[in-house]
Amino acid sequence: MPMLDAYIPAGALSPVAERKLMSQLTDLLLRHEGADPSDPRARAIAWVFLHRPAEVFVAGEHAAEPRYRFIASVPEGQFDDERRAAIVREVTEAVLRAENNSHPNDPNRVWVFTNEIPDGTWGGAGRINRLADIVGYVVGDPDKGRAYAERVLGARNGASVSA
Repeated sequence: MPMLDAYIPAGALSPVAERKLMSQLTDLLLRHEGADPSDPRARAIAWVFLHRPAEVFVAGEHAAEPRYRFIASVPEGQFDDERRAAIVREVTEAVLRAENNSHPNDPNRVWVFTNEIPDGTWGGAGRINRLADIVGYVVGDPDKGRAYAERVLGARNGASVSA
């Protein structure tokens, strides 16, 4: 159940490049969360919210070139240092490729924030969804979801996790 808030100024990318980027970002988000991007159940709960900042300022002045901000949110236990670094790098590279040399190739214009939502605080479908629930849904087996959450969160927290 990963989510991405993508802040992309209007007109920064061509419509075709932007649509392609949204699909690539979904794949990156799922892969770095640990899910299979080709799995229809995983894709169905991977949402990208596109935000259009009207203006972006740098040092108190209108930015001369587009600035991008991405906030990747996943359930607790799905990111580690390696996954965080990889998603930051790959989102940045995908955005710069999407610009197709229409702006300077400057990775400093792309910021990516990686957030884990604490287990027991992810709300959706009118209820709280724990990691065990989410994984159980994706793999189609609640018992496997519980076992996965116990292993991942238990190792991280040094304690048992109830689903």
